[in-house]
Amino acid sequence: MVPSALQTVRLGPTSLEVPALGIGTWSWGDKLYWDYGNTYDREQLHASFAAATEAGLVLFDTAEVYGLGESERLLGAFMKGSPYPVCIASKYFPFPWRIFPQQVVDALDATLERLGRSQVDLYQIHWPLHFLLGHKTLLKTLADQVKAGKIRAIGVSNYSAAQLREAHGYLKEWGVPLAVNQVQYSLLERCIERNGVLAAARELDVAILAYCPLAQGLLTGKYGRETSLPPTGARRLDPRFTATGFAKILPVVDALREIGDRRDRTAAQVALNWLITRAQVVPIPGAKTPEQVRDNVGALGWSLSPEEGDLLATLTQEF
Repeated sequence: MVPSALQTVRLGPTSLEVPALGIGTWSWGDKLYWDYGNTYDREQLHASFAAATEAGLVLFDTAEVYGLGESERLLGAFMKGSPYPVCIASKYFPFPWRIFPQQVVDALDATLERLGRSQVDLYQIHWPLHFLLGHKTLLKTLADQVKAGKIRAIGVSNYSAAQLREAHGYLKEWGVPLAVNQVQYSLLERCIERNGVLAAARELDVAILAYCPLAQGLLTGKYGRETSLPPTGARRLDPRFTATGFAKILPVVDALREIGDRRDRTAAQVALNWLITRAQVVPIPGAKTPEQVRDNVGALGWSLSPEEGDLLATLTQEF
């Protein structure tokens, strides 16, 4: 599935081997937060998909709630005409009215229909919210679907260390490995290093899928002294994108640019490489344009020096 020349990561003790960098598709079809349809469109996303697969970035992370299913539908349509095998990770959202196991199966079937597939490579619980269904029942339902052939591997998302251990323990009872915990992780969001999540994942051999690895664009160097251009969509409400908020992270962006200049890399590539060099961590940055895809690809095939990595870690300790 993955070109041999590309760096790869095995997702926990599963058979899933994926590129060391994926593509997050939260913005694909999302009009409310990301302004889909106004600042970018389906044709642009299709071109991004083609650029990613041609480069070997064949891991795409989506969810049923992204664009209310539109992200999955777009991926399903793009895969139909693609010559490349693609690895799809999607997520189940435990809505309050999903209180019976069959409703979980129905949600999975709807995801598979939108994707145009009979099996999803990785199926994750989007948030640790179980309501009347219960955590063990939810995981047992998903484990049964692994054995039924509809799910290749199970993951969780936004789980604490304790919740991760519980999920791992339940699945182990039924002989099903836990592949990933998808969490926010970047130079500007390093909480998992202090709250036990990263340590628990490493102890249990669970991979980390790092979403928002570029802090929604803040680590790309696009925003800063040289531009007053605000982000589109709901991001303009994020205080980090204000002059005051950005001033706090400017030393980090400056360091990324300086390291990038020495290595002929962009700030985004340096920020992503910092994550890639961590064991069992796969960043899944978003990409709305082919140019962003190509920039992301440049994070692979090289490594920051220990001194450069330590400098960035020191500059971002408060985050």
